[in-house]
Amino acid sequence: MSKVTIVTGASRGIGAAAARLLAAAGHAVAVNYNASPEKADAVVAEITAAGGTAIAVQADTAVEADVIRMFETVDAELGPLTGLVNNAGVHGPRDRVDVLTDAEIAHVLDVNVRGYFLCAREAVKRMSTKHGGGGGVIVNVSSGSAKIGDPGQGVLYAASKGAVDSLNIGLTQEVGGEGIRVNAVSPGLTETDMPPREKLDTAKTVVPMGRTGTPEEIAEAIQWLMSDAASYVAGASIRVSGGRP
Repeated sequence: MSKVTIVTGASRGIGAAAARLLAAAGHAVAVNYNASPEKADAVVAEITAAGGTAIAVQADTAVEADVIRMFETVDAELGPLTGLVNNAGVHGPRDRVDVLTDAEIAHVLDVNVRGYFLCAREAVKRMSTKHGGGGGVIVNVSSGSAKIGDPGQGVLYAASKGAVDSLNIGLTQEVGGEGIRVNAVSPGLTETDMPPREKLDTAKTVVPMGRTGTPEEIAEAIQWLMSDAASYVAGASIRVSGGRP
């Protein structure tokens, strides 16, 4: 069966690296983006130039109508879905909890939690044998922040990723008998445009390997979990962090 995979937040960073790697492994890839069409088109162009299949699909994953439209677009243009990489996310303000506004809290939780649930729901409705699907794989991109807590600069983000970890644990048990494997990747400090430079520079002291990771290194773990080589792996969370707990 041909593999058709949606990668959310795939116009840059870890999502773009995962889209490229999955395409190289034979997946037809939907490169989801919210507000960066030029970057998404560039990822698609890279994939197609290398002989792969990809389309760019705009959707704000925090908006139900957008998510439904994205999945229906993939149904029509690429065929039956076999995989989802839940990756789209925002960090939000780098402040203490006592100065966060209601709107800031809502935005982070909408994208990082609601978005993951909406995309997982639509993927399960298509891939689960209970719904007539042929099975598939979901990889949720979490973060080591869920365990670290990030006091003073990112408790909100950390809490949103804690919710992703709970989704991963529960969903894998709901659908494991319906042909769907659900796993997570938990990156450490990674060279993307999300962390500020000063935080990335702390890798020399807080990461045992003494450096940050690359998006491609995180994508390798995602691609492996999406592959048949991980056929008995479900409910796992792979920490890719250079040795940092």
